[in-house]
Amino acid sequence: MFVLMRTVAATEEQFVNELAPLYDANEARLLCFLLLEDRLGWSKQDYLLRKQAPLNETDADWLTHALALLKQAKPVQYLLGYAWFMGMKLLVDESVLIPRPETEELVHLVINKHRKATNKPLRIIDIGTGSGCIAISLKKRLPHATVYALDISEEALQVARQNAQIQSAEISFIHADILEWDSVFPSDQLFDIVVSNPPYITDVERREMHQNVLAHEPHLALFVNGSAPLLFYEHIAAFASTHSHPPGDLYFEINRRYGQDVYDLLVKKGFRQITLHQDMHGADRIIHAIADND
Repeated sequence: MFVLMRTVAATEEQFVNELAPLYDANEARLLCFLLLEDRLGWSKQDYLLRKQAPLNETDADWLTHALALLKQAKPVQYLLGYAWFMGMKLLVDESVLIPRPETEELVHLVINKHRKATNKPLRIIDIGTGSGCIAISLKKRLPHATVYALDISEEALQVARQNAQIQSAEISFIHADILEWDSVFPSDQLFDIVVSNPPYITDVERREMHQNVLAHEPHLALFVNGSAPLLFYEHIAAFASTHSHPPGDLYFEINRRYGQDVYDLLVKKGFRQITLHQDMHGADRIIHAIADND
């Protein structure tokens, strides 16, 4: 337990020892730093130089509470209430997924392909927007685009709306289930870009996941029934085929185990120029295809 005049170094060591069942030593030290960075405004250099500095009682009590939550596998981003994505500090809570670096790669791919069209009236829809990280990033970097963001969760949309307001990004939000897209969108509503990071983790893969994901991140945004792992890809592809302004671009973040399956699905649905992209770890993670519904 933290006590008055406990040093930063002693606190860090306690994080390492008590979080050992969940995190390795380097991860535990990083968590300690992230908390002190947020609490005290310390830089990494401050943290390294002040290892022997004492913590006052208020800060020590705050860290005690934070450590207790981390031991319950609560992600530090939910504890702090924010996550960094594309240089933006975005609000997050347990109604939305914590944005991942792999999703930044998806956003970069879209931006790089369409940055020369910044003066064209692009219409973009982000399906399963969660925190709004994809939609907001695209709006800020493609400012002339009209951006829509859809989610089945009203709680997630509340977070996304707050983030859009904080980031001064004009987004049109849609509360709907994409599996029922044919009753949601009028036939003449067309998009130039359809992008989605849909639920793609199967029940079997749960056993491989870190407890902090399983215990706290929204299962609605994570998991798909193992008997139909391509469910969302199939419905979103059908939506894109019908509601793309030809030639429309479709971008998916995908389960690395199903890259070829998603590729084959898009072939069957008539998409062309289908390309699989690997993430920073060399795994199939993004797929891009052209919808030409002429």
